[in-house]
Amino acid sequence: MRYILIEAFCNPVSVHYAGYTEKAVRRKIEECVWLEGHEYRRAPDGRISIDLQGYEKWVEGQRRAA
Repeated sequence: MRYILIEAFCNPVSVHYAGYTEKAVRRKIEECVWLEGHEYRRAPDGRISIDLQGYEKWVEGQRRAA
């Protein structure tokens, strides 16, 4: 699975748990630390999904500047 909702990404029992709170994730999005189409995407219903591949690239410092 490539995309998961913020709630699942922040859930400590999730296999994708990264240690961020939902507030921290939303702040990274609001402050443009994470970019739409890179670390997250909006679904047609408006909900935000974390792009796990994009997140991994960000952690590894591999994302190109926008």
